[in-house]
Amino acid sequence: MHHRLSIRRLAATLPLALAMTACTAGSTEAPATPAVAASVAPAPVDSQAGAVDSGQYRDLFAEAGYEAAAVEAKIQAAFAQLFHGDPGNQTVYYPSGSNEHGPKAYIHDVNSNDVRSEGMSYGMMIAVQLDRKAEFDAIWNWAMTHMYQRDPKHPAHGYFAWSVRTDGTAIDQMPAPDGEEYFITALYFASARWGDGEGIYDYRAWADRILTDVLHREAITGPTSTAKKATAINLFDKDAKMVRFTPDLGNSAHTDASYHLPAFYEVWARVGPEADRAFWREAARVSRDYFVRATHPETGLTPDYGNFDGTPWAAPWRKESADFRYDAWRTAMNWSMDWSWWRADPRQVELSNRLQGFFLRQGLDRYVSLYTLDGKPLGGGQTTGLVSMNATASLAADHPRSLEFVRELWKQPVPEGHHRYYDGMLYMMALLHCSGRYKAWLPEDTAN
Repeated sequence: MHHRLSIRRLAATLPLALAMTACTAGSTEAPATPAVAASVAPAPVDSQAGAVDSGQYRDLFAEAGYEAAAVEAKIQAAFAQLFHGDPGNQTVYYPSGSNEHGPKAYIHDVNSNDVRSEGMSYGMMIAVQLDRKAEFDAIWNWAMTHMYQRDPKHPAHGYFAWSVRTDGTAIDQMPAPDGEEYFITALYFASARWGDGEGIYDYRAWADRILTDVLHREAITGPTSTAKKATAINLFDKDAKMVRFTPDLGNSAHTDASYHLPAFYEVWARVGPEADRAFWREAARVSRDYFVRATHPETGLTPDYGNFDGTPWAAPWRKESADFRYDAWRTAMNWSMDWSWWRADPRQVELSNRLQGFFLRQGLDRYVSLYTLDGKPLGGGQTTGLVSMNATASLAADHPRSLEFVRELWKQPVPEGHHRYYDGMLYMMALLHCSGRYKAWLPEDTAN
């Protein structure tokens, strides 16, 4: 859930080089002069094999002319600042004591002054991609200690509270499903990359358990932190084969385009519980179709919230959710990652071309953050988060202008200040995506 709202609803691959850790937290700029001419077109990519099968993850920064050492320095400086920088203005990662499982740490949404399952799961994904096991385990320990619902009688049993205070007190115990999706996938990647430990660090066992619950958990009715009586069901609609906006019954028949992660579903179809693998393959196909239906035919914009048929959903408590706003920034990253990893749906190339064409017409240095789906500006200024997501769209784009969006990302400083949480997490993931360092870590014996 995006960082500009403090209430989600009113109703209801490279290992980290040790030498690079010496980067200072405030060092946000790497050499900005491309090593080759700026007019170089995107490198040709084998259209028959995705990165997971080929092992070749596209390095958009290299295609844009930046040297490998400069790219690596930029990534390490960004991680150093966002995870270990000045606590008052730079970092979003905060150590928080320890318990019987070891150190704990949380990712702080500074703007809203809470801890969100979204940000915690993003932090774990970033950590596993950069081979930072200590940070990964500390975040996971905090999430399991303060966010995971173990009570089998609670409507959120088996899920993570989407919003809690920094002391671990729940603000809203119900889940936002994208958090579960990222937790599950990050755990599978950790299992493949580092091996499984014991207890909460038996990564694969916990990924299997959560994945089973998000698909099969039955309805549970009871009190929550925000309601005297609530009923919640599974996080995926088995008939529609789509992720829900939320599992509470009143809003369970809706979705959110930015929660659709077919790249992850393909991972689950290969390493998740065998009985459900066919479902996840079909869910990936359905999400690819959903992207096409939900995307505006001229602008390439998607709404924050949607109905299962792809039409926008203006939620009763948030009518503007039918527009392109903070959640929707991430949708292009989702379809572009899917195309990069799996090469399953060529329509995703057109989606990225269309979206980038729209923003180019708006002006690369002038486009704002909020729009109606047909392209009417709604303000918000230009933000690092959206610049970052538009750069990741280049993973699927095949137009030469796509590298202009990559260069715009390169120009951005590491986010700091009051809005550094959401902008910073999206920026960090975009650096990993655009450098080819955001990979699907799978066991060597995984069958495709």
